[in-house]
Formats: sequence, C-alpha cells, structure tokens
Amino acid sequence: MLKVTEELLKIRYKINNNIFKLSDKALADVEEQFKKFDEIREFNQNKVLAAFQEERISDSHFTNTTGYGYDDMGRDSLDKVYARVLGAEAALVRPHFVNGTHALGTALFGNLRPSDTLLAVSGTPYDTLQSVIGIDGKNERNGSLKEYGVKYKQIDLRNGGFDFDSIEKELKNDKSIKVIHLQRSTGYGWRNAFTIEQLEEVIKFIKEIRNDVIVFVDNCYGEFVDVKEPTEVGADLIAGSLIKNIGGGIAPTGGYIAGRKDCVEQASYRLTVPGIGAECGSTFGVMRSMYQGLFLAPHITMEAVKGATFCSRIMELAGFEVLPKYTDKRSDIIQAIKFNDKIKLINFCKGIQAGSPIDSFVECEPWDMPGYNDQVIMAAGAFIQGSSIELSADAPIREPYIAYLQGGLTFDHAKIGILIALSKILNS
Repeated sequence: MLKVTEELLKIRYKINNNIFKLSDKALADVEEQFKKFDEIREFNQNKVLAAFQEERISDSHFTNTTGYGYDDMGRDSLDKVYARVLGAEAALVRPHFVNGTHALGTALFGNLRPSDTLLAVSGTPYDTLQSVIGIDGKNERNGSLKEYGVKYKQIDLRNGGFDFDSIEKELKNDKSIKVIHLQRSTGYGWRNAFTIEQLEEVIKFIKEIRNDVIVFVDNCYGEFVDVKEPTEVGADLIAGSLIKNIGGGIAPTGGYIAGRKDCVEQASYRLTVPGIGAECGSTFGVMRSMYQGLFLAPHITMEAVKGATFCSRIMELAGFEVLPKYTDKRSDIIQAIKFNDKIKLINFCKGIQAGSPIDSFVECEPWDMPGYNDQVIMAAGAFIQGSSIELSADAPIREPYIAYLQGGLTFDHAKIGILIALSKILNS
C-alpha cells in the first residue's frame, strides 16, 4: 500500500501499523488466487459479450413501457440474453421481483402442486425461504407452500457434503417428490459453498435415479464466480437476485428465473397469472440499467471475490477462524468469519458500515428483521438499498457469532472497509 494512502487511513480511521502489516502480508499471500480470478472474469466477460451480440442488442432495446407492457422488446430480449449466458432454454428477468426470495418462491410455487413434495438435500434452506415453505415455526396460514398442501422433506448434509444414500432412499421410496432443492451458497451456515463440480455430481446422481424430478438450485451469490452455472451442468431451474452478482451493482432491483422452458413458463404464471405469464409487465425505463448491470457483472463479481479472499486471509492472520480459507475454491462471494463473541461481531459490522460510501455516519444495530427467527445486524451502506454485491456484512445474533461479508464494487473499497472493520475490533 502506498505510504500516502496509509497516512490518510491512519488519520481518518485510526488504523495502526500492525493492521497495515497484516494487510501487506495478506495481499502477498492472495496474489496467486487473484490471477485465477482474473481468468474466470475474462472467460465470463466474453460469454456475456457474445450473448449481447448474438441477440443483436441495440439502443432500441432500452425501452420504457407502461401499462400492460405488451411487446416490450427490451424485456423479452433480456430474457433471451440471460438464457444464453446461463446456458438455459429460457429465462424470466423482471424488475417486479422484490428480492431473491421472491424469485425463489415464485419458481417453487409455479412448479409445485398440492400433495407434491419438496425435498431439500442441502440441509435447512436460507432463513427467509423457510417462511415460503412453511417451516419457520410461525403462523403457517400465511400462504406458504405448506398451507397449499405441498409437503416438505429435508436431508441434512453429512460431513459437509451430500448424503447420497439418504437421497437415493427418499427418491426411490417417495414418488410424490416433485422438486429437489439445492442451495449453492452458504447462507447463514458454516460450510463452503457447493462448487459447480459438486452440484454436477449430485444432479447427475439424482437424475439417474429419478429423471422426472425438477432439480432447482438457489443460485444467489453464485453467478459468475465460476465459468459455468448450475443450468450448464444439469439443473432444471435456477433463480437469483439482480441486486447480487448478476445485476453488476447497476440493476436497481429485480430477480431472475432460468432453466427448462416448461419450468420457467410455470413460474411466469405465478409471477403474474395463468394465461398471461411473461407476456405482460411494463419495465418503467429500467432496461438500460439491467442490460448494463449484466454486462458489468463478470468484472464486479470478481472484485467482490477478491475482497472476500483478502478478508479471509487478513482475518485469519488476525487470529479468527474463517470459511472459506483463502486457498479454497470459491463458489459464491460470501466470506464467513467466526468471532465467538457478540461484541466483536457487532463491532465488525459497524466497521463495515463506517467504511461505506453511503450512510457511513450511521451505526447499525441488531433488530427484528422480517423473515428471520433471530435478531440480525446488517451493515449495508449501499447505493442500492440492500444490495449485497456492494460491500456489506450481516449476521444473525446467535452463537457462535458468525459474520457474513459479501460484495464490494471495487476491490480497493472492499479492502479499506475490511481494514476499518478489523481496526474496530482490535482497538475496542
């Protein structure tokens, strides 16, 4: 780090020399990993560019429709670009999805019927999806899948991996299983994200037993971290949020569903209504941002991955347990840090907030966030509210007090934010 930069950070954020020494050591250690990330970024940038060119995208696709939104060429062509990029037959990309959970829920409701069974084979789904399924222990009469007569089964992980024996047993014995749920990212768990190779292995295993089931992957936080997506290795359906990786920090809101044409079509009837599906939905002038965000996403995602990798190494050097390790193969942008201390956890998140461009003067506090069973603290000084491709950190306030860092539109900003957060802990 340049001495002039160090001096500025010392004065403004009271970062001491010991932290700069840790930073220099961490940067040297992650250098080889960064070279690999640059190769992935270049591959995915070429893939996105080719999709734009093959669909002949022009200025005329940056439409501004209102009302019904019939024949919105920008919207319909964006679906096709996404399908090409993700290696899928079809895609449904809309600003009308309010978050990733909405996109995931739409895909599930669209493809499950009463008496069908949803089988989760990667353990308990992410907190907010539990309400959608109806397993959060709260009032079940809220329109959940359970209230509509959809059954749920779960197979926990075994030693951090898939329990193939239990999966085979359930698939052979329960013919009501219609959808298999796989969560690519860690969520609020303590495990590495599943790699594309691991997903390919379990999908192939499932399909050899029951080719009739729909394999659905929660792809949130995973797009462009590798050179393939789950739909390119056998997944029937994936979904995610545009204010995470694939929106590139530019898309102002929205989500996507992609995969088999029939599965995407069924999801579209849940997003709108049967008989209309994807034919309606005005886009209010956000098409340019959604196209541009997708184009920038391979680069922005790798900036976030670099930030997470740097965070892993410097926090490990500072004495904290981290997952993944800086040398581990990554499959999402999330970095988990185990503090075993409530105060350290809260101070880390407050440090990330203090290092943000927006609302840096605000101190985040734990609160009863809708959709979560525990109080949650969220540091997110973002240009787009809740955007986790921008530098952010959040955590449920429960033992062993793990913080989950993600995002960073630029590595430089991610590094500064992490140094401030570490300083908050070590100086407290």
